[in-house]
Amino acid sequence: MGSTGSIGVNTLDVIARHPERYQVFALAANTSVDAMLAQCETFQPRFAVMMDEAAAQDLHTRMPDKCSTEVLHGQQALARVVTAPEVDMVMAAIVGAAGLPSTLAAARAGKTLLLANKESLVMGGHLLMQAVRESGAQLLPIDSEHNAIFQCMPADRGARPSLEGVSKVLLTASGGPFRCWSHERMREATPEQACAHPNWAMGRKISVDSASLMNKGLEFIEACWIFDLAPQQVDVVVHPQSIIHSMVQYRDGSVLAQMGNPDMRTPIAYGLGWPHRIDAGVAPLDLVATGQLDFEAPDEGRFPCLRLAREAVAAGGTAMAICNAANEVAVDAFLGRQIRFTDIPAVIEQALTQVISVEPVSLAVVEAADTEARALAADVVAGLAGGLSLMSNA
Repeated sequence: MGSTGSIGVNTLDVIARHPERYQVFALAANTSVDAMLAQCETFQPRFAVMMDEAAAQDLHTRMPDKCSTEVLHGQQALARVVTAPEVDMVMAAIVGAAGLPSTLAAARAGKTLLLANKESLVMGGHLLMQAVRESGAQLLPIDSEHNAIFQCMPADRGARPSLEGVSKVLLTASGGPFRCWSHERMREATPEQACAHPNWAMGRKISVDSASLMNKGLEFIEACWIFDLAPQQVDVVVHPQSIIHSMVQYRDGSVLAQMGNPDMRTPIAYGLGWPHRIDAGVAPLDLVATGQLDFEAPDEGRFPCLRLAREAVAAGGTAMAICNAANEVAVDAFLGRQIRFTDIPAVIEQALTQVISVEPVSLAVVEAADTEARALAADVVAGLAGGLSLMSNA
């Protein structure tokens, strides 16, 4: 799911290195017809699912006769392929809230779920983890930080990692492209500058999240759900080199760290091969060339998104879904040059203040909170955009 995005492309790269181990049953994307067509010709999946109907029709028309792939479209088709009996593993790499329904369907079907869509846990962590427990699904985190934590956890781990002897988890953050920028300079930042990550090649949305540290806020929430941690058991540490991907601190004073070059094929290969190690095509880490490893505390004054994510966890209920929805609207508006980079946390804070959090008892309740938060965030964006337009005219 999300085969034409950064995670999807890297997953297919790893799969192509092991044709004897893996066969692609289905690929799914939103509107990227050209990329999907090339992937279908290379991997010959049984199904290709496009979320956009017009894109699905275009793909169907252009599919060559030599390719027997059946083209489907929409959320129901996506749920159908991820729950198919032929499927053993599902890579959940759809960006944003759009990935929750199909990720939840895969978990309920008891699949091995390679989770790269952090928003699924941020929005519906209670529902997703309940589905994993009840179905016996195996959830393997693909985000580099959570994958690192998983690797550093005690060895005896089954459907859920053991916390035996663990006192704390240390999530590392690169600090993004604006780590050393003042608030005044960030106020004038462009989408191009926000997307120019110093270490990682990522999509535009996640790149902006990294620049604002909201990505780390979402990962903070995700870590609490995946590893059954209390918020006070998770710390964020800025590590500019992105060599240590995260750490686990034990009661005896030991700290275990997972290290490697910043390449998403490493956690992808770990998830695909678990509990075995397979080749990922990643260059070995040269510590001498790296030279040094630096660490610093995050500045939540300049980067309030991290604080807002913590507050959403503390509030509980649908507050995390509200936080995520408002962030998605704000990031989209920033990429569309409607608001400033520093307006992103203001949009989120308004949503968290004004949208009432309730117990997430069902997917419908979570989706209703998501919809309400998006509507309110859109109103806040409209007000900020009007002010930005006036300032620009002046």
